[in-house]
Amino acid sequence: MTGLLARLEHPKAPEGYEAELADLQRRLAELQIAWHREDRAALILVEGWDAAGKGGLIKRMTAELDPRFVEVVPIAAPRPAERDEHWLQRFWRWMPEKGDWTVFDRTWYGRVLVERVEGFAGADEWARGYGEIEATERMLADAGIRIVKLFLHVTAGEQDRRLLDRLETPWKRWKVGPEDFRNRARRVDYVAAYEAMLERTSFPFAPWHVVAADHKKWARLDAMRHVVGRLSEGVDLAPPPLDPALKALAERELACELREADPRPRQ
Repeated sequence: MTGLLARLEHPKAPEGYEAELADLQRRLAELQIAWHREDRAALILVEGWDAAGKGGLIKRMTAELDPRFVEVVPIAAPRPAERDEHWLQRFWRWMPEKGDWTVFDRTWYGRVLVERVEGFAGADEWARGYGEIEATERMLADAGIRIVKLFLHVTAGEQDRRLLDRLETPWKRWKVGPEDFRNRARRVDYVAAYEAMLERTSFPFAPWHVVAADHKKWARLDAMRHVVGRLSEGVDLAPPPLDPALKALAERELACELREADPRPRQ
């Protein structure tokens, strides 16, 4: 994957964005029911540049999901107490239970990204991180947890435009801090770290999907299509049957005859 980011094209959203977005949200909601019914768990990992649109994507991806069975976990710098633990321990607290999904807004990949570039981890620590990440994700996959990994890439010019927009829009200013400009100043180093991450950690059981994110609407559709595709694999998408005993009880209590809707999947 070396050089992938430099070659990435950034299409604009096709016509019919709102209709496709609504369809993808509906399909995700139906998938969530199927996963919960089968008692299966999934992890959706979202990485990307500052101002790449991670939060906006997650907001739309989870908009129609049942909040009882999905957890969105924003990852920031480790707290003082967490610095005394193994660096992966704080992530294990958020692993999904059976029947649930967990969405990480930034992830354990910080070990080989910001911690590498900013020197928060020594060279031996972040280099060892690749193997530790592979072992962790393999362990999770072997336990039956489906892992979906998204990386949102924006060009330098687009990132600058978004940072400026956030500063000029009062209710967006909270999204920008000095660290955004510190990271911006080391873009070349971050590109190298991202490229290494994509090349070394796109595993057959947990591959990366790189999203061209200069156009937010395109990025949202592309990312959500990928999530739907990955979470559709090997899952029974047939509608849940109505229990005959419950049907009889409902018909007696409601004094009616129940009719089932068309069981064919909606397109």
